[in-house]
Amino acid sequence: MDGVADIDAVRRPDGARSRLGTTFCMEYGEVVVKQCSSRRMVCLSQRILPRLLPVAGLTLAVSLPGWAATGPSVGADPLPLDTTAPPSAASADGAPSSDTPWFNQDLTLIGSKDISFGPRPSDDIYLEYEYYGRKGPYELYGYIDAPKVLGIGNSHDSGEWDKGSPVFMEHEPRISIDELTGHSLAFGPFMEFYLAFDWIYDMGHTKVDRANTLYSGFGTDIKTGTPVILSANLYARRQWENYGAANENSWDGYRAQLKYILPLKHFDNGASLTYIGFTNHDFGSDLHDQAGPSRTANATVATNVILYNYKHVRLMTAGRYFHNGGQWKDGTELNFGDGNFNARSTGWGYYFGIGYQF
Repeated sequence: MDGVADIDAVRRPDGARSRLGTTFCMEYGEVVVKQCSSRRMVCLSQRILPRLLPVAGLTLAVSLPGWAATGPSVGADPLPLDTTAPPSAASADGAPSSDTPWFNQDLTLIGSKDISFGPRPSDDIYLEYEYYGRKGPYELYGYIDAPKVLGIGNSHDSGEWDKGSPVFMEHEPRISIDELTGHSLAFGPFMEFYLAFDWIYDMGHTKVDRANTLYSGFGTDIKTGTPVILSANLYARRQWENYGAANENSWDGYRAQLKYILPLKHFDNGASLTYIGFTNHDFGSDLHDQAGPSRTANATVATNVILYNYKHVRLMTAGRYFHNGGQWKDGTELNFGDGNFNARSTGWGYYFGIGYQF
């Protein structure tokens, strides 16, 4: 089999591949959603205009730790999440007033199990700092994770305390082309267009423990005529470090990303229940040709989140389905020096998180 360095990287917690980040916020009729998923998480951001959602007069924000990059392949854009803001803070047309903060932050402790961004599923408990907001044409979203922060995880996971990656981060800005040019490019169901970027960095202790990936392309918000909020991004991938894989330092493949959100329930006490989903499909990679049958040209990660939000506190649970996660071929017989085993890169992984927004 090809690429031992590649394999050594997966013996770590595949940090870049175990995170999932998602934030959803409705601020007085305006919705901004960010979902992230990179190899550790899948990330995405979108701003939905007030007319899209038939629910107004509430502020709701949810954050799923970067457990959503490739969510590694997988995934995860928010606005203020302060549900205590009075309705008077909104203007007559439903938009936030100038008193509404545009930049928000939260801290979340996340537990994950059976995360298949590598051939051996990992379990982890990690801490995530997340930020998000929109100002003018600029949408900001990002997070910084401290893997295995409590020293808890399985043998396929590692962090700062056991010579693994001390930090995993993802930053996903989008820039509205409509607002930059001063002209609406909307047509049909396509409401707004963006320049979209997603930078993922895993700070490993050595080169084979490190990943540095930039996705760049275009995005759009899509009107569905239903309560479902929908957005899409299409990226080209520039790969620098990739845990020693054969596709390092090249333009390699593409990512199609679809994000969908459905408000489920708004409670009398101001709490909200929301479904958040996003799918990342990576395709067109040369890794299979370069590294052999243990790697694939494509990978898909689909994330499904249920988020309960009350004032500053968020509770979240997620189920994520991996198909050849991290571009590892499911069922392939591998040997990393500790005996033969069959890769498990297809199947379900799970997350639970509790966070506080400040």
